[in-house]
Amino acid sequence: MRAAVRLMDLSDEEVESPGGYMASPTVRRFKDCVHDYMPFDNKICAIIDTPQFQRLRHVKQLGTSSYVWPTASHNRFEHCLGVAYLAQSMMEHLQQSQPDLEITSRDARCVTIAGLCHDLGHGPWSHVWDGLFIPSVLPGADWTHEDASEMMFDDLIKQNNLEIDEDDVTFIKALIAGEPKRCKRPEKPFLFEIVANKRNGLDVDKFDYIARDMHAIDQKGNLSLTRLIHSARVIDNQICFNIKDANQVYELCYTRFSLHKRIYNHKTAKAIEYMIIDALIAAEPHMNVAKHIYNPKKFMYLTDNIKTVIESSEAEELEPARQILHRVNTRDLYKPVDFKVFPWDYKDICKEYFTPEKIVAAAKAVAAEHALNGQETADPADVEALSPGHVIVDLAKMHYGMQDKNPLDFVKFYSKHHPDTCQQAVLADISLLMPASFGEVLLRIYTRDSRFFGLIQAGYREVLAKMPGEPAPAHPDPQREATPPLPSLTPPDSEAPMTPRTQTRSLSSIPEAPEVTPLGMPTSLTAPSSARGPGTPGQFTNNPFTSVGLNHKGPPPSTSKARPPNSVKGRASKRTREKADAEESPVKRRRGA
Repeated sequence: MRAAVRLMDLSDEEVESPGGYMASPTVRRFKDCVHDYMPFDNKICAIIDTPQFQRLRHVKQLGTSSYVWPTASHNRFEHCLGVAYLAQSMMEHLQQSQPDLEITSRDARCVTIAGLCHDLGHGPWSHVWDGLFIPSVLPGADWTHEDASEMMFDDLIKQNNLEIDEDDVTFIKALIAGEPKRCKRPEKPFLFEIVANKRNGLDVDKFDYIARDMHAIDQKGNLSLTRLIHSARVIDNQICFNIKDANQVYELCYTRFSLHKRIYNHKTAKAIEYMIIDALIAAEPHMNVAKHIYNPKKFMYLTDNIKTVIESSEAEELEPARQILHRVNTRDLYKPVDFKVFPWDYKDICKEYFTPEKIVAAAKAVAAEHALNGQETADPADVEALSPGHVIVDLAKMHYGMQDKNPLDFVKFYSKHHPDTCQQAVLADISLLMPASFGEVLLRIYTRDSRFFGLIQAGYREVLAKMPGEPAPAHPDPQREATPPLPSLTPPDSEAPMTPRTQTRSLSSIPEAPEVTPLGMPTSLTAPSSARGPGTPGQFTNNPFTSVGLNHKGPPPSTSKARPPNSVKGRASKRTREKADAEESPVKRRRGA
C-alpha cells in the first residue's frame, strides 16, 4: 500500500499567484493531441494513478461511433485529463486577470479535481449503458452515471490512501453536479459554472469533448478554446464573455448540435448501439451485471471489455448474445427503415404515439387491405411472423444545449469599454441570421430482421398519416416576447440597395418560417401554435428519399452468415468437419484435395 497523500494543505486556503506550482520538479506533463502538453502536479497525479481512474482507458468516449469513424476510438481517460487541464487553465486565467476574486489554491485544486473525476461513473460504451441498457433491465431505477461518479470518487479516495477533508469532498461533488446548494460552507458561485454550467451549458467539459470529438473524426473547425478561456470574466458572480467573442460562443453551441446530428446519432452507430443493448439484455440473466452499478468494486470492471467476455465464453446461455455480437462483427446490422424530423414541441407526443405495437398492428392492417383489394402485398408468412420485437423506435432530441431555447439568451457579455458591466446581447449585436428553432426531434424506425423492411415502413407510415397536428407548448416561456412584424426589407428606389434597415430584437424573437417549406414540410408545423387548434390527422408527409414497396426485403438475414466459432452450432460444425477430415483417404490428403 502506498504512502498517504494529502490532497489539500493548510496553505491552500491562501491566495497565491497563478500557476506557481508549474515550475515544480514534481509536475508531470501529459502529451495530448488536442491541448499539447498538459501539466499536473503530484497531488492531481495521485488521483490519476489509481485503478478507479485508469479504468476509464477502457470506456470509449463515443460508444459505437468507432464502427463508423475508425479513428473515433478515444476514451474517457483522455477526455477527463483534458477537462481537468481546461479547468486548471480557466482558474489560472481568472486568478491572473481578476485578483480581486481572491481565488485560493484550494479553489483551483478542487475545480481541477472535479474536472478530472466528473466522468468516473460512465459504464460500458458511455451513454449506451446508462441511456439504454439500465432503463431496459432496471426499469424505474433512479440511477445516472453522475451518481456512479460520486460513488467511484468516494471509493477512489478510500482505497488509495488519499487524505482530504469531508468539506472538500462535498465541494468537489457539488462542482461536478453544478449545484452550489450541496456545499456545507459558502463557496464562490462562479466556480460552479466551470465544470458543469447549469445556467447556459458553457463549461470546460463541453469545450473539451467538442474539440476532442471533432479531432477524432478529422473534422476541422473554427473554435478556439484558448480564446474562449481568455475571454472569460467574472461579473456579478457569473462567468461572462467578451461581446467580440459572441460568434465563437454561438459556433460552439452550433457545433454541439451538429455533432449530435451527424455523429452521435448516426444511423449505423445507433443500429449497433441497439444490437449491443440486445446482446447485453440477452446475457443479463446469466451474467447479472446490471446490479454492479451499486457496488464500486464490481463497477470497476464494467468496461467495454464485456463484449469480449461474452464472445469468448462457451456457455450455452450466452449463445443468443454471441449471435447478436457476431452480426455486429460481420456487419449484418439492424436496418433503418424510415426517419423524420419533427418540431421540438412534438417530443412527448412522438414518444407516446409511435410504438412497436402500433406500427405492427398498422402494418398487418395495410397488408390485409392490399390483399383484399388485389394490390401488391407482403408475403403472408412475413405478415404472420411480424411482431413488435422486430421493430425499434428511436427518438433523439437534438438542440444547441438549452433544449429549444437559444443558448445565447442565457449568456451575459461585456465589452472592453465596460469590463465590469454585463448584459444580454440582442440580435443586432451578433447576427440577424439565427435559426427559427434551436431544437428538433429525430425519429428513426429500425428493423431487427431485414425481411420485414417494407412491411414495417408501411405500418409506420400508416401511423404517421393518422398523427394529430402539433400541440400548443405545454409551458409557454414568459421571457420570450412575441415576434414583432418585420418591416419590408426591400429598399425604396431612393435608398442604396446595400444599406440594411436597423432592427433591434431579443435573441429569442425569431420570425416564423414561411407557410410552405421547399422540402414539403406541412404548413401546420411552421405556423404559430395558437393558429393551429387541436390538430388534425393526415398533415404529415412521408420521406420521399426512403420510400420502398410493401414487400421490399433487405439483405439476407444473419442465418446466411458464418456462425461464431463459440456458438453451439458453430462448434458442432467444426466437429463435423474434423471428423470428415479424419475419414479422408491418405491418397486424397497427399493430393491436397
